[in-house]
Amino acid sequence: MIVTRDELENLIVTKLNKAGLKKEHANDVAKTLSFADSRGIHSHGAIRTEYYSERIAKGGINTTPKFSFNQTGESVGVFNGDNGMGHVAAKKSMDKAINVAKKTGVAVIGVKNISHSGTLSFYTQHAAEENLIGISTCQADPMAVPFGGSEPYYGTNPLSFSAPALNKEMIVFDMATTVKAWGKILEARSNEENIPNSWAVDRNGSPTTDPFKVRGLSPMSGAKGYGLAMMVDILSGILLGLPFGNRVSALYGNLSEGRDLGQLHIVINPEYFTDLERFKENVSITMSDLNKMKPAKGFEQVFYPGQRSMKKEKESEKKGINLNEAVYDYLKSEVVHNNKYSNQTPFGD
Repeated sequence: MIVTRDELENLIVTKLNKAGLKKEHANDVAKTLSFADSRGIHSHGAIRTEYYSERIAKGGINTTPKFSFNQTGESVGVFNGDNGMGHVAAKKSMDKAINVAKKTGVAVIGVKNISHSGTLSFYTQHAAEENLIGISTCQADPMAVPFGGSEPYYGTNPLSFSAPALNKEMIVFDMATTVKAWGKILEARSNEENIPNSWAVDRNGSPTTDPFKVRGLSPMSGAKGYGLAMMVDILSGILLGLPFGNRVSALYGNLSEGRDLGQLHIVINPEYFTDLERFKENVSITMSDLNKMKPAKGFEQVFYPGQRSMKKEKESEKKGINLNEAVYDYLKSEVVHNNKYSNQTPFGD
């Protein structure tokens, strides 16, 4: 199903507003979800709308949050999202971080008491658009098995990095610390497709290709991904005095309660370290160098981080977004939600 980005955003706003979210916040969420879908990251796109709608309708999202910002030092502070939509709090707190970094050279802003905030590159890219380096980490509920373990302890615990280049181009890096994000499993379920056996394990801790049998996600690169997941959990959970590890609230738990998740934004102003234009030029040279490298057998080209996603976004602007038909049908329907997410395990059973 091909839809324009405007149509998709309007459908999402209408659905979230019907669930009880005010349009101002629904607009922010829709922009984040359509951003993901336009880049082919469907796991964090419109497929999430029904889950958000159910949590909103059941009271697990504060629809009138009182956001607050406590600047605890010249370059540091804590943004309290009051369990409103995570996308809104994450964007507003990144705006704070950008303003602080422009004045002081660096900003480290903790974001606490939020819900799921979607694709982290949406926020770090805003920093790069302001000629700043953006880094963001976010904790998630326990779905990933630690290296050598058979039961979940950490979440997918994603992180993102963005840096500006010449001509408004940029490098954008966005990844889960698991082999794949949970949304990729949801996407496979939605499309009734098998997954590679390196993505996840079943209830016995054994690799599985059946997305419906997944009971634990595998850390990327074994012990390395496990270590990164721990780092993200400390930075965006323990550092902010929030629940951590397997104490983080469940995505599909009690949908009438807030999740109290944490996120951390780090924004760096290159002008405090080197000449800005030289910095951007060297980032551009890096991007060009990578593209010019001889590709390995089976690869058409060496891409720099984020290049394929940004290329996909440009294609989506011309041709429209390819959306799962079942997701489109839900968005077009009068149904707010189908009561299918509440009080499930993290793996939807």
